[in-house]
Amino acid sequence: MSFLIDSSIMITSQILFFGFGWLFFMRQLFKDYEVRQYVVQVIFSVTFAFSCTMFELIIFEILGVLNSSSRYFHWKLNLCVILLILVFLVPFYIGYFIVSNIRLLHKQRLLFSCLLWLTFMYFFWKLGDPFPILSPKHGILSIEQLISRVGVIGVTLMALLSGFGAVNCPYTYMSYFLRNVTDVDILALERRLLQTMDMIISKKKRMAMTRRTMFQKGEVHNKPSGFWGMIKSITTSAPGSENLNLIQQEVDALEELSRQLFLETADLHATKERIEYSKTFKGKYFNFLGYFFSIYCVWKIFMATINIVFDRVGKTDPVTRGIEITVNYLGIQFDVKFWSQHISFILVGIIIVTSIRGLLITLTKFFYAISSSKSSNVIVLLLAQIMGMYFVSSVLLIRMSMPLEYRTIVTQVLGELQFSFYHRWFDVIFLVSALSSILFLYLAHKQAPEKHMTP
Repeated sequence: MSFLIDSSIMITSQILFFGFGWLFFMRQLFKDYEVRQYVVQVIFSVTFAFSCTMFELIIFEILGVLNSSSRYFHWKLNLCVILLILVFLVPFYIGYFIVSNIRLLHKQRLLFSCLLWLTFMYFFWKLGDPFPILSPKHGILSIEQLISRVGVIGVTLMALLSGFGAVNCPYTYMSYFLRNVTDVDILALERRLLQTMDMIISKKKRMAMTRRTMFQKGEVHNKPSGFWGMIKSITTSAPGSENLNLIQQEVDALEELSRQLFLETADLHATKERIEYSKTFKGKYFNFLGYFFSIYCVWKIFMATINIVFDRVGKTDPVTRGIEITVNYLGIQFDVKFWSQHISFILVGIIIVTSIRGLLITLTKFFYAISSSKSSNVIVLLLAQIMGMYFVSSVLLIRMSMPLEYRTIVTQVLGELQFSFYHRWFDVIFLVSALSSILFLYLAHKQAPEKHMTP
């Protein structure tokens, strides 16, 4: 009876997660597109539902909600379904919609979709060869084979996003990195833009007048034909007329300059608004967060370097370890086990909420940046694939933030994976991503003032 009650709780929560994924799909991703494929919408919502269910089961592990056997069953069921979606269902439909957009392959789209899926499976399987992610006793059809490869892709993605976010967050929030933009700078750039537009209009008027003059003189109808006639018309101009090709080149150059000036003007306006915003109470609060994240970024880079150099992976969750160090240093009486459980629960909850929120915001921005009415279905399926792999990998890494007594079922469900490898791999990719982001933002910040100073 308890198993039925536990299952009804899990099914109800999955229906709620599915509904939220459906609303997010309708209200955010596809709100500007009328053509919708319901199979894409269902796949995205199901992937989101089972991804969130994994996080829900982690919280249930810490709180002790549901029977232990029920949690184990739903862990296994949830993991099997999400792996089937990520490895078999989503890749096949991505190939299907890609082939459907190619007219030449439309009649044989099912065959070519299967060929694309087999190609994906080949590279997906070969992905595990260079990495020490499995125990030798695992068979080719074991669940560890799938989750280990999904984990490599997901952890790489997480590390790349985390490295860039750890650097970009303080750069975005801190007023220290804002350029000093005044109204005089904006007016000067807008004046240059207006002058450029006037020159474009003037030259286009000259071109129109020249064409009218040539038409009146009958020069348009008496153009020499053939290859040599074309060469002659390019290199020479009729007496009393302008060289239209030369003027057109000048117009093209001025139009490109006007586009650059417009983008720079918009950038200056945005910077000016950020300067005004930084003076408000909310802006000062985010500025403080920027300094906090700067310290966190430096600490994270330092710890990642230490872990890589000394080949170190923590055996105790960070909360318990931090409390033990503090208690031993201060020499006070403190129930480390009791409070570490509660603080770990809060920390894991914050990680889960921020991970879901941050990923959804990133997916929305990415979708708007590259989507179109023809490619939107493929892009949504790619986002579903990324989302599922991201969440599966989050479970692999969050496991280390859980106290030892709560890791038992999670470890049993995930199998005998080389968990230490994933943490070392995360540190390596995080360090590369963070250092690359620092270099990129430094060069961008350095070139921005020079660009605006050029006359």
